[in-house]
Amino acid sequence: MSRLSKDSVIGVIGAGTMGSGIAQLAATSGHNVVLYDSFTGASAKAVERIRTTLEGLVKKGKINEAGLNTILSKIKVANSLNDFAPCGLVIEAVIEELEIKKDLFRKLEAVCEPSAILATNTSSISVTSIAAACKGSGRVMGVHFFNPAPVMPLVEIIPGLATDNAMLKEVTELIQSWGKTTVQAKDTPGFIVNRVARPFYGEAIRIYEEGIAHYADIDWAIKEIGGFRMGPFELMDFIGNDVNYMVTETVWKQMFFDPRYKPSITQKRLSEAGYFGRKTGKGYYDYSENAAQPELSKDMESGKQVFMRIISMLINEAYEALYYKIATREDLETAMTKGVNYPKGLLAWGNELGLKNVLNTLENLYETYKEERYRPGLLLKQSAK
Repeated sequence: MSRLSKDSVIGVIGAGTMGSGIAQLAATSGHNVVLYDSFTGASAKAVERIRTTLEGLVKKGKINEAGLNTILSKIKVANSLNDFAPCGLVIEAVIEELEIKKDLFRKLEAVCEPSAILATNTSSISVTSIAAACKGSGRVMGVHFFNPAPVMPLVEIIPGLATDNAMLKEVTELIQSWGKTTVQAKDTPGFIVNRVARPFYGEAIRIYEEGIAHYADIDWAIKEIGGFRMGPFELMDFIGNDVNYMVTETVWKQMFFDPRYKPSITQKRLSEAGYFGRKTGKGYYDYSENAAQPELSKDMESGKQVFMRIISMLINEAYEALYYKIATREDLETAMTKGVNYPKGLLAWGNELGLKNVLNTLENLYETYKEERYRPGLLLKQSAK
């Protein structure tokens, strides 16, 4: 019998944008929620942020005033970790530092019932490493939401080496009952989305650094030719160049410095300068009022070359993830369309473009640069034949 139900109390640790979003989602789904943040006043601010979001939904007619009050009444601000004792599931969404997370999970294990499931929302740290802090490591797993959690449909479910399969199934079913689409990923750096998507940013920056195309023209090509909703530089500015750089660096280091994931000096400098993007008013683009925006060349021939180079790198990464059994074919396609809004699944896109064309693009890049970042994966080569 499942330990999790609508009556289960859900704990959320970390009251930032992600934590407050998860708390709102759980409360909207009918759960009593315990919200905690070690920074004084952070949880109270999160509740007000949730209230503001819900008021926006009331104005749009998606919920009524009574619904707003019901959701808010289900969220309790905790004074300490001791308040998590009645929780059936606790989701951690604190800073991406392994030792901080491990210390937190040790403390949670001492407070929560043995039947309680402990989950991390990490986007780039090993679930197995976090779980190793607990004596009962079988009840620890990754439950990776995408921002904003109430809106984005995808959740990556990641078992560590010791994760109990029954508990994994219970959490998956619970998250699905919240209206989310779940995919299961192997506990490897970046899981599915943050691993497969790296070339979307990295190769775009490389093209810009080489002077092949301006960043605004690269964005134009990706949207105009590829049908993406946002170009890579627009998306990096939206995510935050600090966040995007940190994830890239983490994946690169955890993949033993594989050159396919190598970070760029350009993004590092933007992060150092505080040019994080939309949240600071400046990134690749200037978001200040009446700021002049770059003029587009709209060179279709150059645009096609830019698009083909980036999409080939992405397709190769998807085939590598499939080859190493990071996820099933179906989950790989779902993750990229639901998690980062790609117009198509990358494996299907490769078939549409022609895998021989994709392979030729990569082999030409490898021949030109003699860099391992452009090496075609074995499965892609086999499939192209």
